[in-house]
Amino acid sequence: MDRRTFLKASLAASSSLLAAPALVRNAWAADAVSLYGVKSMSGAFASYGKFANMGSELAIKQYGNLLGAPVRYTTIDTEGNAGKAVRKVQEAIQQDNARLFQGCTLSSSALAVGKEVAKVNGVFMTPAGADELTGVECNRSTFRWSAATYGAINQTVRPLIELLPKAKRWYTITPQYVFGDALLSNAQAIFDEKGIEHVGNSYHSLQEQEFSGYLTNAMAAQPDVLLILNFGGQSTSTLRQAVNFGLHKQMTILVAWSAGLDQFQTLGSDVIEGVYLGAQYWHQVDTPMNKELVKAVKDAYGITPNYPLAADYIMTKVMLDAVKTSGGVSEKTISALEGLTYEGPTGTETIRKGDHQVLKSYYLLKGKAASAMKDADDLAEIISSGRSFPSEDAVGCKMG
Repeated sequence: MDRRTFLKASLAASSSLLAAPALVRNAWAADAVSLYGVKSMSGAFASYGKFANMGSELAIKQYGNLLGAPVRYTTIDTEGNAGKAVRKVQEAIQQDNARLFQGCTLSSSALAVGKEVAKVNGVFMTPAGADELTGVECNRSTFRWSAATYGAINQTVRPLIELLPKAKRWYTITPQYVFGDALLSNAQAIFDEKGIEHVGNSYHSLQEQEFSGYLTNAMAAQPDVLLILNFGGQSTSTLRQAVNFGLHKQMTILVAWSAGLDQFQTLGSDVIEGVYLGAQYWHQVDTPMNKELVKAVKDAYGITPNYPLAADYIMTKVMLDAVKTSGGVSEKTISALEGLTYEGPTGTETIRKGDHQVLKSYYLLKGKAASAMKDADDLAEIISSGRSFPSEDAVGCKMG
């Protein structure tokens, strides 16, 4: 063999050896189940997204192998922007053949992402709140874990009216987008039913961080109750500014849709003491699965689970269970989720087949004084809880 022939043979052998690992990786990737977490990792809802991502990652780590291979998990940062969320999901679908998605903080993002996933018969599960998700804009691909705005308002406003029968004048502060409008319209329906005088409402944008003007308007209206309908960092800012203005001494304050423990820790007992707070989840709920979750989160992260962590944990787990049952991500995965009953952090939870709404409890909490706290996370007590959902016939969902 001459020198030139020897070199060619050596290079060919080397190329084959180098290519082998790549072929192994590609084969593994083709067989693995891929799940995409659509999270607000930056922007106005970054703190929510961080914990939501932790929940999904914990569920995947606990799951181990699924259908013979570790689950491939990819985080998509929505940046708190519906347009960017849709573009990145479209890229995942087109470039990676993605079919399994979970997340979205904003209702506007969830509605748009759900439509994109439905185009390819994928599966999307979200904690977003807009009633349209399981109502007039429902589709076979979209499932929603969190109680709807209807349930959140009915399990906070209604029991508070019963608890404070003399509080007849209410003022609202509302973010001007689909989620805020849904909360407001549900509150107004209860006001009309119960003879409550709605003495005013202040709308604000999703970019707003200064709420002093809206709070001044609320004080001028002299309500008995201030109902705060925004979420995340905005509700944190609104509540903190309200307490700084002394509104908590002039009226009762209700935050209908709080982010739970993480938000309470940020605010501290000095701010939330005596404030009523709606919550999808509370770590002190006495259910078997919740006790397991609290222990697992403390072991993994050294913290107590909050709402976004718990929500995205259970949604990720339920989706992976459905993939296992159906033998892969397909139309059968949707069927495996429809009507499914399982043990969740709030107790026994059921995915209603007709609109893909998870039937679960919603909680009314009340902030504790520092002197009443048993530990650093014992920031609130459960005042009441329950399930409020419109009937399938009433939500306007037509799966098609």
